[in-house]
Formats: sequence, C-alpha cells, structure tokens
Amino acid sequence: MVSEGRRLVIEPVTRVEGHGKVTILLDAENRVEQARLHIVEFRGFERFIRGRPYWEMPVAVQRLCGICPVSHHLCAAKAVDKIIGVDRLTPTAEKMRRLMHYGQIFQSHSLHFFHLASPDLLFGFDADPKTRNIVGIIEQHRELAVQAVMMRKFGQEVIRATAGKKIHGTGAIPGGINKNLSIAERDALLADTDQMLGWSRSAVKIAKDYTLEHLESISDFGSFESNHLSIVRDDGAMDLYDGGLRAVTPDGETIFDHVDNDDYLGYIAEGVRDWSYMKFPFIRSIGEENGWYRVGPLSRVNTCDFIDTPEGEAARKDFMSLTKGRPNHLTMAYHWARMIEVLHSIEKIIDLLHDPDLQGEDLVVTGERRDEGIGVIEAPRGTLFHHYRVGKDDLVTMCNLIVSTTSNNEPMNRAVRAVAERYISGKPEVTEPMLNAVEVAIRAYDPCLSCATHALGHMPLEVELIGPDGVVIDRGSKE
Repeated sequence: MVSEGRRLVIEPVTRVEGHGKVTILLDAENRVEQARLHIVEFRGFERFIRGRPYWEMPVAVQRLCGICPVSHHLCAAKAVDKIIGVDRLTPTAEKMRRLMHYGQIFQSHSLHFFHLASPDLLFGFDADPKTRNIVGIIEQHRELAVQAVMMRKFGQEVIRATAGKKIHGTGAIPGGINKNLSIAERDALLADTDQMLGWSRSAVKIAKDYTLEHLESISDFGSFESNHLSIVRDDGAMDLYDGGLRAVTPDGETIFDHVDNDDYLGYIAEGVRDWSYMKFPFIRSIGEENGWYRVGPLSRVNTCDFIDTPEGEAARKDFMSLTKGRPNHLTMAYHWARMIEVLHSIEKIIDLLHDPDLQGEDLVVTGERRDEGIGVIEAPRGTLFHHYRVGKDDLVTMCNLIVSTTSNNEPMNRAVRAVAERYISGKPEVTEPMLNAVEVAIRAYDPCLSCATHALGHMPLEVELIGPDGVVIDRGSKE
C-alpha cells in the first residue's frame, strides 16, 4: 500500500488467486471520487491457442489456473464434445466427470473459506495483519486449520482418482473420459466421507452464525441489489455440471430461463473499458448500464428452485428464509452460500461413490464432426463459458472465454467503491484496516484474477528470442 497524494493504491490485493490492485482517488476533502479494481496481468489464452488442434483444449486451457483447472478442463471438454458431434455421454463418463467436478467444488470452496477468508471473519477486519492470516488461524484455531487442510486434501483426492492428477489432470477427453473408478479408489474415498460430511455441516454453521451475528454491520457492506445468473437443471434444481441458463432480476423475476448453452451469445454480451484487462459482461435485453449481473454461490442459491440433496436443500431453505424467499443481495452472504454448496457437494460425492456406473467400461462416444462447440459449467466462482470454432484442418480458429470472475467484474467494482466510501471517505487518516475492508469485499467473491484476464480488439502476440548475450536473435508476431 502506498499513498500518492490524492491517490491510494492497494497493490497487490491479497488472499486472492492472481494479481490485481485497487486505486482510490480522493478529492480535497478526502472523499472518494473514484474506486476501481484493476487486473494487472494479461494471460492471452484466447489468442495463443488459435492454430492448435481442438482435442488439445481440455488439457491446454486448464493451464489458465492452478486453483480451478478442473472447471476449465471440464468446460472445454463439454465444448469439444459438441465439436465431435456428441450431445450425450455414457452414464459412466458423465458420472465420472460429475464426481470430478464436485471434488473440485469441494476443495476450492474449502480452500477459499478457511485459508483466504476466515482470517477476516475470525479475527475481524481490523485485526493486526501479523495475526490476520492463515498462520494466525493455525496458531489460534488449530482444529479448524487441520479441518481445512483435510477437506481440501479430500477434494483433491477425488480429482486425482477421476482426472489422474490433483492438478492439471487428463481425465476428460473428447466424447467421454479415459478411465473409470476402481473399487479400491472408491473405497479409499468412502472411508473419509462421514468425516467430510460432518465438517461440511459445521462449516455451514460457521458461515451462517457469522452472517446472522454481524447482520447489521454487513447489510450495507458492499451490498446492493443486482441481477443474478446461473445454469439450472430442467426442473429448476441446482446443477453445477450441466443445465440451461437462467437469469433473474433483483426481485427474483425471470429475465430468461432454460436457455440452451449454444444460444448464450443471444443473451449475454461483453463490454470493455480502457483501464482493465477484464471484460464487463451484461444481459443484452437490458443493456450494458443496468444489465450487469452476479454469478457464483450466492447467485446459484438465488436462482435455483431447490437443491436435490436433503441437507443442502434444508440449508438453502434456511438461507432463503432470511430474505423471505426473495434473492439475497448481501455480498458477505457469499460465504454462507459457498458453504451450502460444500455440503451439497459432499452429498453428491457420496451418492456418486455408491453408483456402480462408475465402474462401467463404456467410456467414450463418437459422433459426426461439427465446426463449433460451446460448453457451459458452474465453476466454483460462477458460470463459465468456453466457445470454440475450428477449421477443416481441425485447428482452432476462434476461442471466447467468459470466466466467472469476469461476470463479477462490475459487482466487485461496485463493492470496492461502496466499501471505500463507507470506510475511507472524509476520514482524516487512512489506515491499514480501512484498506483491508476494501479487500474483504473483493475476497467475498473469491475472484480468480488469472482466469479472468482477457481483452477484445487488436492485441497481437509478439515473441522475441534473446540469446545469452542479450541480443535479439529473432522476432515473431501473430494477430
């Protein structure tokens, strides 16, 4: 954190995945004139995978991230399924992918809540930063720290058993999967499920109790009414792997419902601004000014009609009772919703582990080749879109990714400004706890800033080959 006259800079934003900064401009009376979240890295995946064979996409594009690679792996696989003409997988293939995905949701949510967010919740926004971190959690809440590590480890073991590796696996292939789940793998995972279920229940309670105990202070902490978007199953149930697009207004009225994944561009557009490498998605029918929306755990609980696991549904009803069935717009309620999804995920994992289809041997389906494929999935942070076009030579000619954090770009910026105005505006001195409050609002969204860095327009890929003496040997560029 540095101060430059009337400009405050938080760099880097801490306890998030990726690199970002916040700039806050103050007027002569120290009132907030402008507050923005900036993404300061550019990844360029949409550019440099052009010209690569389409079947590489599930493995290549997941390199966007080491925290949520499974989401990109599966979303790309769903898009590539369409390219090879497959609209329906075998039961074994779909259930193995679902198991992989719920393992990812379980481990990612556990990592964020316990390792990244809990120091603020347990110690307070204004606690000494020397304590307000994961080391402080280990020292003062040792049992909780062990629980956090073991929950994440379990989720990663689910991923390893289904994808071959804990990070950047290869389990999903065009038209299916490359392995089933052995009895030994199944039994090893089942041995830990009772413990994981118990810990998930307690995690929901921690998040719920925090929300209710601090309801007065968090009700206007970076909170605002917004549209919400997610995919839902045909019957309106929460489905984190597959479904149709649903968007609702701040009052819960339907904007559109059960939209086929292939039609997403008719409903969602992306704006750009010159101060960020993140795009700004919005609902076309409403327009860029008011059509922005939120995604992720809070939005999924707000948009679905029910959760199809008993304890998850009971927790959802409890959550929705706070707003009498109306969408919940509390930014800090993301944590409660996130833990409801952890509970739902372990229930789904248990159900899947008892399904004999996971030991099936019919793993791959083939179909008639197409030139375009679109995949949509609910990543831990929200709705994720992968869109590819390929040429007759099987090489990718176009890629468009709308990443969860990108959809939350406008909401995060609004939260940053709201919290800055509440904690900093008009104050004679700016302190570290004030700036941490701004970061707390960002962390509620669990942003993956690496995944979300993209751009529209002309941005050529330029490469220089430099020898050991520092002399440029060769140059190349590609539009």
